[in-house]
Amino acid sequence: MAHPTAWEQHPEPLSVDSAPRPEYGGGSLADLLPTLAAGMGVPGARAAIAELEPADRACVFLIDGLGWEQLKAHPQEAPFMTALLGSSRGGTGRPLTTGYPATTATSLASVGTGLPPGAHGLPGYTVRNPDTGELMNQLRWQPWTAPGAWQPYPTVFQLAHDAGVHAAQVSSPAFQNTPLTKVALSGGTFHGRLSGEDRMDLAAEQLAAGDRALVYTYYAEVDGAGHRFGVDSDTWRGQLMYVDRLVQRLAEQLPPRTALYVTADHGMIDVPFDEEHRIDFDPDWELRAGVALLGGEGRARHVYAVPGAQNDVLTCWREVLGEQFWVASRDEAIAAGWFGPHIDERVYARIGDVVAAARDDVLIIASEREPKESAMVGNHGSMTPAEQLVPLLEVRS
Repeated sequence: MAHPTAWEQHPEPLSVDSAPRPEYGGGSLADLLPTLAAGMGVPGARAAIAELEPADRACVFLIDGLGWEQLKAHPQEAPFMTALLGSSRGGTGRPLTTGYPATTATSLASVGTGLPPGAHGLPGYTVRNPDTGELMNQLRWQPWTAPGAWQPYPTVFQLAHDAGVHAAQVSSPAFQNTPLTKVALSGGTFHGRLSGEDRMDLAAEQLAAGDRALVYTYYAEVDGAGHRFGVDSDTWRGQLMYVDRLVQRLAEQLPPRTALYVTADHGMIDVPFDEEHRIDFDPDWELRAGVALLGGEGRARHVYAVPGAQNDVLTCWREVLGEQFWVASRDEAIAAGWFGPHIDERVYARIGDVVAAARDDVLIIASEREPKESAMVGNHGSMTPAEQLVPLLEVRS
């Protein structure tokens, strides 16, 4: 990973190499489950996060949208988790990085497969399917695409299950049969529970169900409140207060020889509703010139050019946005390690001809083609600390 001061640097104009790359290989979300599985003796799993001690039973509680910076900024709303900040990343008091882009589909795939985006192949909110030429929404899985062909690697849960570890996921029943769950989080058994309290209680039961156990549970509404109302809203703060109580509820029920890890898939920032902070692609003839498809999301764009226009689009986007966004060609972003240390061949063309990652508090919205996304208060996706850094709080029994 780049030197820590890189998080604060604002070179002008922005160069691709100045973006603070995720800490793939030793301190990213993709490294978490392989490390836990290695501690349980699962063949082929590598203990990538050196600071974590093995445990016979491990639970990952992923809180969607709760970044490191947001948690640190709200000690009154989250007293239990705040008291655990020093436990993060094996007692170092340091966060993990999510991977790029810092978005749910990409991060959940990184968590579940133990692979960076360039390998698992979910490198954005929407990306082009090279076989059809259409944009593929990897969160909602629209249009439908064969899951096993899109992401062929086994999950860490499946590897653990095959090695005799009791593997389980406890989440909303709505997620049980989704393609994203299949490619990212399947393996072992899925248990659907509607309420957060029921999920915590059942996660504790599942941890106790085996001498070795790997359990995952999830809560989505911190992210939902942030998108709708912003991370500075009373609604968001109320969700944080609620999930803090859930973490405490689970921590107090852990069976012996268990490590609980509380983490997140990304952080979030609020972006003001004005033309300076929300650049609308749809009426902007300059940004649209030569663009066949606009993918990704407001702070992490994949731009697909019409044949032969790649260099012109890159030049234009750099000239227009280069002081606020890191703007890279596909090959530059890959060489800089944004998507991981290597890119699978099947993934290469899913990445935009041009990749634009926001440094400042700005968005590239598309008010006509993405009306719902363009109206969100809270946003994420890029490589800033507020989006990239996530906790890895630890409780042991």
